[in-house]
This record gives sequence, structure tokens and C-alpha cells, in this order.
Amino acid sequence: MVCEKPIVIDCRDHMHGRLCSIVAKELLAGQKIVLVRCEDMVISGSLVRNQTKYAQFRQKRMNTNPSRGPFHFKAPSMMVWRTIRGMVHQKTARGQAAIGRLSTFDGIPHPFDKVKRKVIPAALRVVRLKPGRNYTKMGDLANNVGWKHQELVSSLEDKRRAKAEVFFQKKKAAAALKAKAEEAAAGDLAKVNEVLAAAGH
Repeated sequence: MVCEKPIVIDCRDHMHGRLCSIVAKELLAGQKIVLVRCEDMVISGSLVRNQTKYAQFRQKRMNTNPSRGPFHFKAPSMMVWRTIRGMVHQKTARGQAAIGRLSTFDGIPHPFDKVKRKVIPAALRVVRLKPGRNYTKMGDLANNVGWKHQELVSSLEDKRRAKAEVFFQKKKAAAALKAKAEEAAAGDLAKVNEVLAAAGH
């Protein structure tokens, strides 16, 4: 999985820490990675528990001049980015180069809506979290700490899904027509197929 073209990972229903640690390893190895749908990533524990933890985190600031940091991001994509930044030793040149290979997005913007998206089985909630345990969606947590774009991202995702469904139905119809045409021409193509098979095609 190292040093190919950028890999697009769909974060939906992945455990936050597990996905981030795997992504950090790949970034350090030289792989470019794009994370989409960060708002659908999940953290173990209830919403109340995670809100409390985030409230404690938000209290950590520079006493004399808070505008100098630390900065507490409210967008899910930036929360994920910050988590991964802490895993790549970002105060070194190698870490800075690694974090430069990462892009994170809320929703699935163009052009990544037309690109094959992958999942990380080792980080999936259904694989890693015991059934019945509480978990929190990053989007819900972000919305409760001041992220203002949950509804906007949701509406854009609905539009994207509708367009994707139309595309899929057209693709399915085209595949059915092709299969029908191949079946109709099977007798005529038998000799041609034998020759091609002999040539290793």
C-alpha cells in the first residue's frame, strides 16, 4: 500500500483512534492519503462522555495570550487532522512532510465522489467494538461544540447519493445490454474466441 497514487479512504463507521494510527503509519512511509466523510467516523463512549472530555480539552490554552494556541478545531475533518498530526512527530522535517501528504474532508467533495473509496477492516466499528457499547459520531460531537455546517454537509451528501444512484442504474442497464448482446452473438464469436484463447487472451 506504499507510495502509489493517493488512496481515498471512506471514514464512515471507522473507529477514530484506530484509523488515525494506521493512516499515520502510511503517511510516514510516503503514501498520500485522502480521508472523506470524517463526520461519520465514530469514537467509543457516549456523546455525554465525549462532550465532557472535549470540554476539558478546550480549557487547555495559553494563560496570558490564548490566541497563540493551543487551537481547538470544531470541524470533524480538522479534529481528525489534528489527531493524526500528533501521531507523526510533526516537529521534525519527516513529520511535517508526512502531514503534508494528508487531506481530510467533511462529506465527499468533487473529485473524490468519482474515485474508488477504500475501507480499513482493522479499524471498522463492527469489527472492533463490542455490540451494545456506546459510541459517538464525530459529526454529532462537533455539532455540540460549535461546528455550524452539519446540516449543509448532510444536504450535500443527500444530493451526491441521488446522483450516484442515477449513475449506478445507468451503468447497470448498460451492463445488462452488453451481456444480452454478447449472448446473442455467442454463436458467431465462438471461432474468434477460440483463436483469442489460443493466443492467451
